[in-house]
Amino acid sequence: MAKKNSFLGICAAWCIGGLILLGLAAAAPAQAADPESNLMFNARYVGEKVCVDCHDTEKGLFGHTQHAKIFRLNPRNDVERTVCETCHGPGSLHVADTRDRAKIIGFSKEWGTPVKTMNAQCLTCHDGGERMYWGGSIHQKNQVACSDCHNPMARFSTNALLKKPSITETCQTCHQQQRMEFRKKSHMPLPEGKMSCADCHNPHGSSFKRLLKADTVNELCYSCHAEKRGPYLWEHAPVRQNCLNCHEQHGSHNDKLLKQSRPFLCMNCHTNTGGMGHSVRNPASLPNTGAGRSCQNCHAQIHGSNSPDGSRFRR
Repeated sequence: MAKKNSFLGICAAWCIGGLILLGLAAAAPAQAADPESNLMFNARYVGEKVCVDCHDTEKGLFGHTQHAKIFRLNPRNDVERTVCETCHGPGSLHVADTRDRAKIIGFSKEWGTPVKTMNAQCLTCHDGGERMYWGGSIHQKNQVACSDCHNPMARFSTNALLKKPSITETCQTCHQQQRMEFRKKSHMPLPEGKMSCADCHNPHGSSFKRLLKADTVNELCYSCHAEKRGPYLWEHAPVRQNCLNCHEQHGSHNDKLLKQSRPFLCMNCHTNTGGMGHSVRNPASLPNTGAGRSCQNCHAQIHGSNSPDGSRFRR
């Protein structure tokens, strides 16, 4: 028994020693890192007073932001007490040579700081929550910087420190196609200010397609159009499948954001009129076509019906 315990002790010591060696090996690259590869390695913090000696314009604008209130009035650590250097990094080397842009973190692509470095500074505090899906999102993959949408140095918007007065204007800086779509005759009430892009999309990332805030397009639409949710006794298959089968999501030149005017939209699927005597090639043969709704003059409950006789979605 004593020999057995001695053998087990040797094995345990050998395992522990191996783990220690593995830990040292893993730590070795960090110890061997060259400090000179980081041009800010030897920099030290100089404080806000030194920064504002040169950056007088930023001094006046920054004071109105939430960042200034937190860093100046309720700092969480010594770094935040430096105010400016909380985000820009220690500034002693920048003060010594203001022409070398590599010696301070700038928040514009013109400055030259890598987007990954800029975003890492922001995510130091603004991680999690709505930004939990930022990594791997389409904006992150396309090298969109936080500062492309936000301006933490000035208050140009009512909230979120955006670069433009509203979320919509900020998004449309890049999304010109959608900006054009919202100017069509029939559109979501976004230009009127009744909603914003962020009502449907999460620009910081989502686990769903197109940065949507819901699992499916229909779920997202139902958050506002609850009367279309159902359940219905008689359901219209393309409606239940996807609202975008019939509607454009941003804007259309047709009524109700439809992809085509009626009856042509209906005829994409209903090539067989069921003996009603209506001709696909001659929509004028449809009853009351001149009323402007054609098929829906009779089939009014097109999203679904709870009537016992509603299989044709009539009134």
